[in-house]
Amino acid sequence: MSALTFDKKELGNLEYSLQREMLATDRRGGYMSTTIVCCNTRKYHGLMVAPIDQSDDAYVLLSSLDETIIQHDQSFNLALHRYRGVYEPRGHKYITDFEYTPTPTITYRVGGVVLRKELLWIHKRTQLMIRYTLVDAHSDTTLRLRPFFAFRNKHSLSKANMDANGRSYPINGGVKSKLYEGFPWLHLQTNKADAEFVAAPDWYYDFEYPEEIKRGYDGYEDLLTTGYFEMPIRKGESVIFSAATEEIEDVSMIADMYEKSIARRTHKIDFLSCLHHSARQFIVRRPGNRTEVIAGYPWYGAVGRDTFLSLPGLTLEQNYKEDCMDVLDTMVREMQDGDFAGSASATVAADAPLWFFYTLQNLEKHISAKGIWEHYGEAMKAVLEAYRRGFGARVKMDDNGLIWAGAPGEALTWMNTKVDGQPVAQRAGYAVEIEALWYNAVCYTLALARKMKDKAFVERWASLPELIKSSFIEKFWLKEEYLADYVNFDEVNDYRRSNMIVACALDYSMLSEEQIMEVMSVVRQHLLTPRGLRSLSPRNPHYEPSYADDQRSQDLASRNGSIWIWPLMFYVKSAFKIAGERFIFDAEDILTAFNEEIQTACIGSIGECFEGDPPFHTRGCLSQATSVGSLLNISEQIAEWKAAMKKSAAKCLKTKAEKTSAEEKPKRKCVRKKK
Repeated sequence: MSALTFDKKELGNLEYSLQREMLATDRRGGYMSTTIVCCNTRKYHGLMVAPIDQSDDAYVLLSSLDETIIQHDQSFNLALHRYRGVYEPRGHKYITDFEYTPTPTITYRVGGVVLRKELLWIHKRTQLMIRYTLVDAHSDTTLRLRPFFAFRNKHSLSKANMDANGRSYPINGGVKSKLYEGFPWLHLQTNKADAEFVAAPDWYYDFEYPEEIKRGYDGYEDLLTTGYFEMPIRKGESVIFSAATEEIEDVSMIADMYEKSIARRTHKIDFLSCLHHSARQFIVRRPGNRTEVIAGYPWYGAVGRDTFLSLPGLTLEQNYKEDCMDVLDTMVREMQDGDFAGSASATVAADAPLWFFYTLQNLEKHISAKGIWEHYGEAMKAVLEAYRRGFGARVKMDDNGLIWAGAPGEALTWMNTKVDGQPVAQRAGYAVEIEALWYNAVCYTLALARKMKDKAFVERWASLPELIKSSFIEKFWLKEEYLADYVNFDEVNDYRRSNMIVACALDYSMLSEEQIMEVMSVVRQHLLTPRGLRSLSPRNPHYEPSYADDQRSQDLASRNGSIWIWPLMFYVKSAFKIAGERFIFDAEDILTAFNEEIQTACIGSIGECFEGDPPFHTRGCLSQATSVGSLLNISEQIAEWKAAMKKSAAKCLKTKAEKTSAEEKPKRKCVRKKK
């Protein structure tokens, strides 16, 4: 698939450039995110957004950094900001090039001056480094750098106040700033010995974030600058600016730190290399030996269901089984009475603990069945026993073997968005994907228990799969030959939703091959698009194809028509079940259709969902773990089928050669006898 490309002629066009955003992470919960022209359009944007304590929250410390070129006493501000109804300054008009790999790089031209800016987030350290190189100049040139601070939670906004500390304190090679108590010091340093920091504290008012305003939120912020750096820069010279929560004791090492860090960066040259890089950004290692999966950038934290759904694609496709196990081990350590903690709890997300088994099935390919049982067998049994006992009245196994899940005013499935305080799709009762996951979990654990000779578990659970299956088929299989979405005492909901594809794709399915084919036919007809599966058929009167800008309209659409990528990996797996290797080319086409998506919205990554109708605009968060994980899972499925096909072809050739050899041997003997 093709490499990332950007139309250089369009970089100065704000309609083009402001719709393209970049993301870099430090693998510790911190990130840098802004548009490719460094104009913040969201409250979540910032050059340094990082945790400040043991919590999962991240805080915008350094919002932006203005660069100004000075020649002959004339100043050219290269920055771009949106204030109330106006852009000022308009430095985007000087941009001539943008490159994404190996690190985001912007080139400016001001008359005869050419300046290159390379932004580099340092892994495993809360540090941003920006290298400025004066590529060309014909007169004495001065570079001025003015930082803008926020020091606030990424979900809130900063307003001018009297409590902020506007002073910067000298340190080696720069200054340190801390606007409020409870925050870490932010150390601003350069490798330029004759750089001078000029103290000039001031508030800048009404930075406007149009993306927040569109969503119906407050979108105006005041930012504090404590002064600016100023330094001469010669043609061919590079100056490196560093912002970090830890001071660099020897600033002469800054250039070396930069070079070593950028040398370790992979080149994002095509679709899969971009997805591989994006996948690594979701795996976050926190203090206390905790490894988590960020559900999506820039506004989500760790979400239990999303962790289990995305983890196989994010880690195992690249053979990072240790990362996968570190995440699982973190979650298992926090289990109590067979239930996971927080957003992974069955009381919050009735299906979340059942996705744990799906992750283990994928992990088994890398560590063996014995490894799964020895490492996670007790946790698996504990989860199943917890469902059998029930989680109060909210989630429980009924006498028919199925899992009931429901609570007044709440939605316990993945379709959990609320509007006006009520779920958009409550789906209380027996939900199709939960029953499919439950059956898969019981069957998988039984299969391992039989291999590992756990007789007590087998005796207690052996009869349950047949009960689950018969109850499921009786309640869910419709005369129209597809699956109901959910069933309860009052209704059999026949909405055509993407949830039913899960029941087709899992390793242990309750459906026959013929039934899978019937479901697939309905999915193709009503739900399949080039961007994934619709959450609801367009023929349904509740179908909402498009997002309006306000949050309420978006929430209504998200579960009633929006396209989600994660069900696509189950569609592909179901198709492989039916068609085998004949589906390889179709599966490759499915991946190819996403090539252009990594060049819009969040560069190098894939967003959360899409509008239900063409042209399928990206919606939701910019970089989503389940989306990236799903596409990498599809890539792995394709690779597995290709490997199996190659192995089968080699076996056939070997068999044919042996047969030919066996047929020729008697002939040779006859020839020798004649002689």
